[in-house]
Amino acid sequence: MTKISKPFRSPSPDEFWLDERIYVREVMNAPEEPGISLAKFRVPAGGTTQLHSLTITEWYLMESGAGIVEVDGEQMSMKAGDNLRINPGQSQRVINESGEELVFQSICTPRWTPKCYTNLETDDES
Repeated sequence: MTKISKPFRSPSPDEFWLDERIYVREVMNAPEEPGISLAKFRVPAGGTTQLHSLTITEWYLMESGAGIVEVDGEQMSMKAGDNLRINPGQSQRVINESGEELVFQSICTPRWTPKCYTNLETDDES
């Protein structure tokens, strides 16, 4: 017989601002499920997120708005309904050149923690 898991909550379920220049709400990110995390992000109109890389795999699921996702220096236009896999170690950032906010979800495997994040910007870029 398979054991039934118990409900859990993300320790930080409310939206907050990251120094990465983006709003985030950790929908599912808890030690009880170390293999996966899910977050919802908002990039303000005209905003660009910090250039960074992760040591884990990440998928972007575009929810609303449109913008540019840059991965390893290659820029791709993305809009609601588009999805993208970003492999460990690839540089990445989101550029919102529109007049409306850009909203997307992020799935990470294993789950995102601050230890997996590396800021790739110089002081001149931040």
